Amino acid sequence: MNPLLDKLQPYPFEKLKKLFAGITPDPAYRPISLGIGEPKHPTPAFIQQALTDNLSGLASYPATLGSDALRGAIADWLQKRYDIPRPDPATEILPVIGSREALFSLTQTVVDPTRPGALVMCPNPFYQIYEGSAYLAGAEPYFVNSDPARNFAPDFSQVPQDVWERVQLLFVCSPGNPTGAVLTLEDWKELFALSDRYGFVIASDECYSEIYFKQDPPLGGMQAARLLGRDYRNLVSFSSLSKRSNVPGMRSGFVAGDASILKKFLLYRTYHGAAMSPVIQAASVLAWQDETHVQDNIAKYVTKFSQVTPLLQEVMEVALPDAAFYLWAKVDKLVNISDTEFAQRLYAEYNVTVLPGSYLAREAHGVNPGAGRIRMALVAEVEECLEAAQRIVAFTKKLASQA
Repeated sequence: MNPLLDKLQPYPFEKLKKLFAGITPDPAYRPISLGIGEPKHPTPAFIQQALTDNLSGLASYPATLGSDALRGAIADWLQKRYDIPRPDPATEILPVIGSREALFSLTQTVVDPTRPGALVMCPNPFYQIYEGSAYLAGAEPYFVNSDPARNFAPDFSQVPQDVWERVQLLFVCSPGNPTGAVLTLEDWKELFALSDRYGFVIASDECYSEIYFKQDPPLGGMQAARLLGRDYRNLVSFSSLSKRSNVPGMRSGFVAGDASILKKFLLYRTYHGAAMSPVIQAASVLAWQDETHVQDNIAKYVTKFSQVTPLLQEVMEVALPDAAFYLWAKVDKLVNISDTEFAQRLYAEYNVTVLPGSYLAREAHGVNPGAGRIRMALVAEVEECLEAAQRIVAFTKKLASQA
C-alpha cells in the first residue's frame, strides 16, 4: 500500500461523528444541521430539464477536454463576470468533475517530489483537500494562519524566505472557507510578485465566488492578473456550479488560466480518467449561460444572513462575511468554552449541528487558528436557519446563566 496514505488525517465530519458518538439529542427538537457546506436551495428547473433532455449523451464516451460548447460557455462567462479578455477555450479552459477532484489532481500534476523539501502552501484553516493532495504528491503542507486583524486573510508577509524557496504550489481560497474572506488586489499583487520570484504555481479556489453580500462581486485571480497588467503565468483558477447553481450532485466545474499548466493537466487527466459525462456537459452549458437564477440565489442568502447574523451577535463574536455561505463565530463571548464542547453540548441539548473550528485547521506556529470558533453553514432555507440561530442563542444564554 502507498505509505503516504498513512499521513492523511480523518475528515472533519469523521471527527464530528466521533465527538457525537453515544449522544442522543433532546427529542423535543427536530434535527437541524449547519455542519456541512452543501447547498440546500432548490436546483433550478431548467437545469433539471436539460439533464433529462440530453440523456442520449449516455451512449457516448466523453472527451477529457470537454465539448467546444461547454468550454465556449465558460469562456463567455469568465469574460462577462470578470471583465477580462475572453480566454481561449482551446488552451486556457478545462472542464472538471467539480473543483474538489481538480484541486487534488492538479497537485499531482504540479508537484515534483524529487526536489528536496517540496512544500505546498495553504491557508489555515483550510479545505482539507489541500493538505491531502500535498501528502499524496510527495510534498509537505505549510500552513499560513488566518489573521483576524486582516479580516481572516492569511498574512503571507510572515513566511520566511527559506520556506518560499521550497514552495511549489500555493493554494488560496477566495472567498475563503470557512472565513468568507476575499483577497484584495494588493494581496494578489504581493502573491504574484512572490510567484515570479520563487516560481511556484498559484491555485485559486473560487468555488464560493457567486455568493456575496456587497455590491461588487468578489475579485477573482484572473481578473486581478489583468488589472495588474499581467498574463496568467503560473496561475490557475477553479470554479464550480455546485454553490452558484445549487447542483452539488452534478459535479461540474472548470479550471482556467496558464495554458502551459493546463496542457500538462490535460495529459494527467487523460490517464486519470477524469472526463465529464456529456449529459452533465449539456446541462452545464445552460447553467453557465444563465444569470437570473444566480441573482435569485444571492438574494436568498442576503435575506438569510441579514436576519441570522444580528441574532447570533447577541451571544458570540461574529460578523457578516465578505462572501460564501458560512458564519465563522467565536463562541466565548459570554462563557469560557472550547469549540468542541460547544458543538457537543449544542447537539445534545438543542439538536443543532455546527462544526468546531479546530477541526478545520492545524496547529501551526504555536496556535490552532480555528480553536474557540465554530463554522455554521447557512445553506438551508431562511426559516430553518433562523430556528437554528434562535436555539443557539438560547443555548448560549443558558450556559452563561450557569457559569
